[in-house]
Amino acid sequence: MAFLQSSFPLPLTLLIALSLLINPSFGFYPKLLNTSLEASETDWSPAGATWYGSANGAGSDGGACGYGTAVEQSPFSAMVSAGGPSIYKSGKGCGACYEVKCSTNAACSGNPVTVVLTDECPGCVSESVHFDLSGTAFGAMANSGQADQLRNAGVLQIQYRKVECNYPGKTVAFNVDAGSNPNYFATLIEYEDGDGELGSVQLKQALDSESWQSMQQSWGAVWKLDSGSALQAPFSIKLTSLESDKIIVANGVIPAGWQPGKTYRSVVNFDG
Repeated sequence: MAFLQSSFPLPLTLLIALSLLINPSFGFYPKLLNTSLEASETDWSPAGATWYGSANGAGSDGGACGYGTAVEQSPFSAMVSAGGPSIYKSGKGCGACYEVKCSTNAACSGNPVTVVLTDECPGCVSESVHFDLSGTAFGAMANSGQADQLRNAGVLQIQYRKVECNYPGKTVAFNVDAGSNPNYFATLIEYEDGDGELGSVQLKQALDSESWQSMQQSWGAVWKLDSGSALQAPFSIKLTSLESDKIIVANGVIPAGWQPGKTYRSVVNFDG
């Protein structure tokens, strides 16, 4: 077709339109134009990474977030990390989910793995962001059969990005702190989908149908309410996610006759 012969380059959209006219079997798939954007590296950031604990373990026995032995069990399954101050956020970062990957060592697979922040690494300040991964999570970044080789590499330069948490079949759980009593209530909160992190927590007593009382972060993922007077169960608990400000309410999740040390599972979770 003569009009295609030109010394001036044609715009991409015009070329596509002309190709459709010339060859009707040529399919136009808009999503294909976004492929390079979706696969771009622009949403990854640099970080440092080390590992601690046993080579095939979950780092510490629970860690500074308070999840205890749950870090070894599903859904955490030892794929956890301690975080430097910038991501631990004085405990507000507990429960956040990240993808991490490495390519700076021959043993690196370059494939991302997902980890949950469950512990603090207060001395990890050599980089602005640092992950002190469990031995299991660190080894998961390696090529098949090369986990030990990667763990021997020392400090790694990796890439990371924050992702939404997703715990299929899990709802938010409240593990009542062993020190709780009729006047003081504290609970570990775990398995939040979406942000994974909590910005605020509020409690409503059974005899108060209108007023929500703000709970304070005690430590890690543990939140407390020291009322100074007898609390009236059952309790409803309102959770607000840290970054997205989404709100869910676990109505009556802590029953009358609740007991310290017990875990009470809600029927709600964030939608991510």
